[in-house]
Amino acid sequence: MAGVLVFAEQREGRLKKPSLEAVSEGRRLAAGLGGDLTVLLIGDDPTAGIPDVKRLGADRILTVREPRLRLYAPEAYTRAAEEAVRKVDPDLFLMAASAMGKDLAPRVAARLRTGLASDCTGLTCDGGSISARRPVYSGKAIATMTFVACRPAMATLRPNVFPIPAQPAGGRGEALDLPVPFEDSHFRCRTLSVEAAQGTKLDVAEADIVVSGGRAMKGPENFKYIQELADALGGAVGASRAAVDAGWIDHQHQVGQTGKVVSPSLYIACGISGAIQHLAGMSSSKVIVAINKDADAPIFKIADYGIVGDLYEVIPKLVAEVRKLKA
Repeated sequence: MAGVLVFAEQREGRLKKPSLEAVSEGRRLAAGLGGDLTVLLIGDDPTAGIPDVKRLGADRILTVREPRLRLYAPEAYTRAAEEAVRKVDPDLFLMAASAMGKDLAPRVAARLRTGLASDCTGLTCDGGSISARRPVYSGKAIATMTFVACRPAMATLRPNVFPIPAQPAGGRGEALDLPVPFEDSHFRCRTLSVEAAQGTKLDVAEADIVVSGGRAMKGPENFKYIQELADALGGAVGASRAAVDAGWIDHQHQVGQTGKVVSPSLYIACGISGAIQHLAGMSSSKVIVAINKDADAPIFKIADYGIVGDLYEVIPKLVAEVRKLKA
């Protein structure tokens, strides 16, 4: 059966935003391929996500139930995804380029002996031919890859790149249980618990607004300025590698080649010079604002708006103005 299969990731009974974006993109591509959109939900009770994926245009929803799948188990999830592909026989298999997706997708691609395009920012279907666009060379160039002989084509989608329609066209939403014969060997590696870091409000990889601090923060105590601006804007706190390596903030906030790749609507870089490793993680942001005392800092070359000034003077004024506008 031609069409698109999407794995939708859930956390604590709720679908993650990047997966909703993947489902929306799957709906668009399924129409181009002239096939159905099937969504795969995996968990101990995955039915909570059915209304959302139905609203976003799913024609069929496959649910894999197993008590041991409450949290991510790499081999078991791979087994479930492989069974879903065998049943649906899609032209294209999508999932979000989240931490889970980046681990699961290559496992499934290897089992299916098919091609995988990771961290994609664009997909097209032309007469049955599927092409993917993805950043390469630390974001300096965009590569276009075409799947020629391998089916299903597989791709992971960068979060915050693919829009969710304001009024999506709902699909048939036929829900079916997919029985998967698991063995104990599929659970050799299991996640026992997931604990959010204390004080963490938003995942920087999924936030629509990110405010990041760099070496110019000078110490952990000064990240309160970044937090205040992020709170005023309703965004997440990010950081450069220099700030993380100095121990001023946890690694989960790091943006860059060795951290998280973000694509928010607004990215504010405070006291970040703009090394290529950092740019690789945020250059696809829709609007970039840079605050730096050095007028020659490389970050200004890619910024849409630049403020040459002391961040300790600029940020409080920005916070005040944002709060005034919101009031």
